[in-house]
Order: sequence, then structure tokens, then C-alpha cells
Amino acid sequence: MSEHGALTRLTGTGNGECGEKDCPNVYRDETDGGIVVQGDRCAVFQPPAGEALVKIPEHVLREAVRALGW
Repeated sequence: MSEHGALTRLTGTGNGECGEKDCPNVYRDETDGGIVVQGDRCAVFQPPAGEALVKIPEHVLREAVRALGW
């Protein structure tokens, strides 16, 4: 559950490289349609307070785009 509402998992549903394991994933917030990304923390630069940078593999992003029909 996000701070706004329910999340729909777009990746890692058993069809991609990670299967159903808890690895980098992309979710959609059903309340406002926002995209939520889970990944490894990235320290390239310091983002503003309350924000974080995460890095996900390209195949995870491609899987999310396919799931959204974009």
C-alpha cells in the first residue's frame, strides 16, 4: 500500500527475469496513476529531502511499459 492508495505490481509477476522474487519492480498507484519504482539505492548525487534515487535494470522498465500497453 502506498501513502496514496493501492499499488498494482506491473513487473515481476512471473513472466520476467526475476519471476515472483522480491527484486527491482515497477508499480502503479491506483489512486493517481503515479509510477512507483523499487530498486537498488543509487548514490550518484544527493536528491532533495524526502526523495531517493533508485536504479532498476532496463528489462524491468520494458516489462512495465508492456504491462501498461504503452
